[in-house]
Amino acid sequence: MIQTEEQIEVKTLESEERQTIVHCTCNSDGSEAYRIWPSTFLIEHGSDRHAKLLTAYNISFAPQWTLNDGRGFTLIFEGLSKGCRSFDLMEIIPQEGGFEALNIQRNNTDVYQVSF
Repeated sequence: MIQTEEQIEVKTLESEERQTIVHCTCNSDGSEAYRIWPSTFLIEHGSDRHAKLLTAYNISFAPQWTLNDGRGFTLIFEGLSKGCRSFDLMEIIPQEGGFEALNIQRNNTDVYQVSF
């Protein structure tokens, strides 16, 4: 099958528009400060593909800090591969204490809630 430039462009736009949203809460008394590193990924099981963090809401990017106000924060990642069934959220940083949520099962909406 020969694809036209228009068909290829539509497929490219579809893959670029897909995003994975992770709403996060931290189990603390609200007096701790948090930050997220750009080296935070969704790592797909089976392929080891790393979906990149695109942006974050209600949390600062390292080296800045955000005081936990109890509302949590939201992370927006690239879209997961169509064949992905489960994945890990991993903050890969040069120190202890990175955010980590393992074995998250994929759903139809690609919107997730995790607690740390």
